[in-house]
Amino acid sequence: MTGGLAQELADIASQIAREAGDLARTRRAEGVHLAATKSSLADIVTDADREVEALIRELLQTARPDDGFLGEESDAAEGDTGITWVVDPIDGTVNYAYGIPSYAVSIAAVEGPARPGEWVALAGAVFAPASGELFTAARGHGAWLGDQRLSVTTEAPAGALLATGFGYDPATHDGDLATVRRVMTIARDLRRAGAASLDLAFVAAGRLDGYFERGLKPWDHAAGALLVSEAGGLVSLVDTASARPMLIAGGTEVHNRVAEILQDET
Repeated sequence: MTGGLAQELADIASQIAREAGDLARTRRAEGVHLAATKSSLADIVTDADREVEALIRELLQTARPDDGFLGEESDAAEGDTGITWVVDPIDGTVNYAYGIPSYAVSIAAVEGPARPGEWVALAGAVFAPASGELFTAARGHGAWLGDQRLSVTTEAPAGALLATGFGYDPATHDGDLATVRRVMTIARDLRRAGAASLDLAFVAAGRLDGYFERGLKPWDHAAGALLVSEAGGLVSLVDTASARPMLIAGGTEVHNRVAEILQDET
């Protein structure tokens, strides 16, 4: 795929993410209505999640009708072009439902099968409606916040500022907390904001030194992982003994130190 195509896809992702984010913000102001729970009572989906994904799907169908689609809230569809759009309409739904402004629209375009490790991410956009910040990346063209090019941190002399998240299944919490205890040996502090795409965007922007979390879905990290790699960082998705893959992201030094600490879990 040409660099020109990657930039074209990034432009499409950016425009649609903004429009979808505007809808999400409007629905949040009107009041959130829970539509269902998913894996547990804590794992919720709102009417807005479904409405925003429907809008994204409609806009993508207009812009690129022959591409595939993989979203959190609706059925996947194969395309004819080799390009698949991987979409999280509202990443951070619990934050969104509670009125916490840490949520985002995440849209990525990938080449190849819609399975992490088998695709090549070409473009991505992560839009935070509450702040109005739009993070974008096109393969080979860097990662950006508006017209500011992003770079991961390269040193953390006072210890790494890290972020993580926990799964919704209570049975996984002890393992996640044990992982945190081990990683805290190299940490300055820890953040748990509740939206993986924004955590990855913040790593790309140098606001965090690193991020790690088990059990993410493809739509959680497709766009954010490209942001990190295009900002000069490393992203690994590795299997673990718990059958929940671990994603590790950060500048080279922090990424490798976290990976080394957790190596006997992988």
